[in-house]
Parts: sequence; structure tokens; C-alpha cells
Amino acid sequence: MQRLSDRQRGFATALLDPTLSTPPGLVGPDGDESPKRFSVYRNNVVVGLTEALQAAFPAVCRIVGEAFFRAMARTYVVSEPPTSPILLDYGAGFPDFVAGFEPAASLPYLPDVAGIERAWTEAYHAREAVALEHTALAAIPSDRVADIRLALHPSLRVVRSQFPALTIWRMNVDDGVPGSVDFGSGGEDVLVLRSAAEVEARLMPPGGAEFVTALANGQTAAEATRSAMGASALFDLSANFAALIGAGAFVGYSLVDGMNPREMKAARA
Repeated sequence: MQRLSDRQRGFATALLDPTLSTPPGLVGPDGDESPKRFSVYRNNVVVGLTEALQAAFPAVCRIVGEAFFRAMARTYVVSEPPTSPILLDYGAGFPDFVAGFEPAASLPYLPDVAGIERAWTEAYHAREAVALEHTALAAIPSDRVADIRLALHPSLRVVRSQFPALTIWRMNVDDGVPGSVDFGSGGEDVLVLRSAAEVEARLMPPGGAEFVTALANGQTAAEATRSAMGASALFDLSANFAALIGAGAFVGYSLVDGMNPREMKAARA
């Protein structure tokens, strides 16, 4: 007798491959094999996953058209079936899939637009956290600010693109109006964040992506600043800090030596 795990694997494989016949052992109410019932179920699964992708990537769908998108999404569904019972998790690999989807090769910015949309979904469903206020860092002595490590908001995502992907995304989402795009203007790095009720996608200034990425990797403010300045001589620490705090990007901080501001003041007294 075939093991249950083998039967389940065979069922899942046949479910996403229309060239395969109905798995053995599946019968209808009359006890006979029921290929029509299985075909209906198979179609519903594929259609459901395709529609979930279409809802999660509306700008990509608008750019390529519904027919093209559904064909592309169906190919993704067959090649990358869900690995989680939570439908919101599905589509994490879609931007990378789009990058390798040959029929979409004439739109090299499309994977980055998909990346923004995936980041938006992840940010929307990220856990809640209270953002630091401007005054939260005031207790830190000025000579120790460089030594802090900042904790980023759980919803924060950074999407980097060598194309004006944010501009293109904004043109093709909600009430956006498509227009001409200056591809010679360079790439756009995008900060996606939900510190309050709404998800925002913001253009990051030069060096900003390197700065945030360094902070996310546990670097101190000073180390992250060096990383950012190494990437762009135009990096402005004060402006970036103010913009990030204003956006609600930080939820906490610590010092290299582990001392809190009150302990530091006592030690300096």
C-alpha cells in the first residue's frame, strides 16, 4: 500500500500539472474514479492562486495587461506552489521569478516594481511596534550618539533599483496616471514602511539605503554613516536621521557598552 506521504505528494504534483492524470484512489460519491471532479478542483486551485497574485501585484498587472499577467502568474503557480497554508505568504518569490521570465525581458524594471509591491504587502502585515519620537534620543550625550545601535520598525523594507521603479509603481497603482519616464535619471531606492495605519513608499536620498541596511545589520550609527558615505559622497546624516525618525523607522536603541542614558549620566557625574 502506498504511504500517505507519497499519496499526498502525488496529489500535490498532479494538482498543478494538467498533463498528469487523476491520482489513483480518488473516487466520487459513487465509488468510481472522478477525473472531472479533480479537474474542477485543480482549476479552482490554480485560478485562486493566480487571483491572489493579481491582487498582490496590481501595478505589475496594469503594466503588462491582465492576460499577460495571468499567463505569467499561472506559470509561477505551477513552478512554485505554496509552501505555507497562509495565503498571505504566497508570492514572496514572485519578483525573482519575474526577473527570469523571458517573455517579460523587455521590461527590465518590472521585477523591481514587483519588489516594491511585495515589500508593501509584507509591511502591511508586519507586527505592530511603537516608533521612537524625536525626543527619545535627547537623553543620549552628544559624544555618544555615534555609538548607538538602532532597532528598525518590523515593517521596514528597502527596495533598491537601478531604474526609476518607484516612479513607475506610483504611475500604475490606485489612481496613478501612466506617463513618460526618464530612464536616464538613474535608479531609485525605496523605503517601504508602516509605522501607523498606512503603508508608505518613500524615495530614499543618496546613501540612505546603505545607511538603513547597515543599521539593520547591527552596525552603530557611526559605522552605518561610514558605509553610507562610502556609497555616496552626497550622504547627509542629519537629513537622513530626521527623515527616518519622522517616518517612524526606529523603535528602539542601545549603546555599544550596554549602558542606558541614565547610567551614563551617573558615570559622568
